[in-house]
Amino acid sequence: MAEGGFILTASHNPGGLEEDFGIKYNSSNGGPAPEGLTNDIFERTKSISFIRWCPNLPLFDLDTLGLTTIGGPPGYPGGFTVQVIDPVEDYASALGRVFDFPALRTLVARSDFSMAYDGMCGVAGPYGRGILGDILGVPASSLRNCNPLPDFGGHHPDPNLTYAEELVKLCGLTRTGDVDPSSLDRPVPQLGAAQDGDADRNMILGSRFFVTPSDSIAVITANAATAIPFFRTGVAAAARSMPTSCALDRVARALGIPLFEVPTGWKFFGNLMDSLELGGKNYNPFLCGEESFGTGSNHVREKDGLWAVLAWMSILAVRNAGVPEGKGSFVTVEDVVREHWKKYGRNYYCRYDYEGVESTAAAAVMEHLGKLVEKQSARGGTPTCLDVPGGGDYRLTHADNFTYHDPVDGSVSKNQGLRFIMEDGSRIVFRLSGTGSVGATIRVYIEKFEEDTTKHSLPTAEALKELAAIALYISSIEKLTGRKEPTVIT
Repeated sequence: MAEGGFILTASHNPGGLEEDFGIKYNSSNGGPAPEGLTNDIFERTKSISFIRWCPNLPLFDLDTLGLTTIGGPPGYPGGFTVQVIDPVEDYASALGRVFDFPALRTLVARSDFSMAYDGMCGVAGPYGRGILGDILGVPASSLRNCNPLPDFGGHHPDPNLTYAEELVKLCGLTRTGDVDPSSLDRPVPQLGAAQDGDADRNMILGSRFFVTPSDSIAVITANAATAIPFFRTGVAAAARSMPTSCALDRVARALGIPLFEVPTGWKFFGNLMDSLELGGKNYNPFLCGEESFGTGSNHVREKDGLWAVLAWMSILAVRNAGVPEGKGSFVTVEDVVREHWKKYGRNYYCRYDYEGVESTAAAAVMEHLGKLVEKQSARGGTPTCLDVPGGGDYRLTHADNFTYHDPVDGSVSKNQGLRFIMEDGSRIVFRLSGTGSVGATIRVYIEKFEEDTTKHSLPTAEALKELAAIALYISSIEKLTGRKEPTVIT
């Protein structure tokens, strides 16, 4: 087994020779290298004394499947072997052991079901054509932007309401996730899905309905045992990143399984998946997700965008098994989510992204918020009335800089995000993100739980307007950065 592998990717950032391009290192379990390993690698770079270089490596054909043996340079006899595989075939075989493909083909064949899949001109395209199209029977006309391009067709391959504009409009929505009135006189797909440049992120849409990533992982977890063969014995544990809404927590409590709140970064999920091998408990079958459109399970050690699409198709397939075809009784994505809210309550949730912020200004925002955290911590949990214009009567009871104690390897990860938690459990979280290509990105996460089913149809912006006012006021983002509004709202 390989010790690790390098992934060359532009991820969810704009591509092209003059744009963002990176290298990821995944360790032997197939997941992102844990901090202990990356820290060790960094320390070793400090003592590098020489570099060996092979300038005359012969070219070999990447378009031909099979083995190619390349002779070694002088002094290194034996050479090495390069194996070219069909990754779509390999991946399809793996997913065939996770999902019920015949049931998915039955769903796709229904006259009252249609879907639109957007590969965003990234690597997901060939997988979409090979699995959704060739295996499951989704029409080619429903598979959009499935030809990978170096510059992603000039688009930003991030599957959200702002950058997946074409798909969002097709599904009858606006960039805020609201219903587009102009779509009411035309049919829209029952299911919309998009993936990012390297196929690990996903966005799920219904007919004129946006599924937040936080709701998506919660709904998948609640339905996994009945809809996905891989989880037929039940989900053993679940996890979410700290900024992700607490919708998953409510499902985990109902199922009686452990729920882990981890820092942003898939490597923390990988440790939990590998806990048994590392001498701890067995948390598999395992489900996890993050609000930045990443969802996955222990079938691999990375977030998996197409897996999430097939998970939602599986839920629809089970819910519609036996439902009369073509009589207006199809159980939709929206039906599934509203049913979920009725049972578990709704976590209203949104994220503001301020992209490309000048680094010193971004640091000033976080320093300012850090001082507020210190003040609230000094009060020892005594509620603080927030006198914020337009901020309602919320009372702040807890504020901290999130620290994670890994239950598997005992590592401690500090400074993972500033949390402001209100008396009713509502949360505002602030983080600096390093996944953008220019400057710093300030992310603001706003969440409110609503149990009253009569209030589950409020527009998200209306439900969260008071908390949003509090977030903008206490952070002084406009004053410190000059930004009057976020770049992206999801």
